[in-house]
Amino acid sequence: MSKKNKNFLGVVFSTDPDFGYISDDSEPLETLEPRLQDLRVQLDRKQRGGKAVTLVTGFIGTKEDLEILGKKLKQKCGVGGTAKDAEIIIQGDFREKVMTLLLAEGFKVKKIGA
Repeated sequence: MSKKNKNFLGVVFSTDPDFGYISDDSEPLETLEPRLQDLRVQLDRKQRGGKAVTLVTGFIGTKEDLEILGKKLKQKCGVGGTAKDAEIIIQGDFREKVMTLLLAEGFKVKKIGA
């Protein structure tokens, strides 16, 4: 099933004239405080042509706040990356640096993997 069809919970067509599609795109209304966030930092090489990236997952909040945090981490590491789908991708292996930066911001951080 394509990602586009998942938004309507499997309903393709309805003969009911009063039927309303219910979308499952429930984005959090506000961002949790940093001390309440439980972020995971890991090294990832899957589907990236063997290139290593640092992956930060577990962020709960608005898309704008995720992008602000991602931009701050990319600037401090001096590399590129992206922030989408509730995860931040930093190009290269910057696990230790990202962890110290997030701890300094007040986030709870755990390192996943070796």
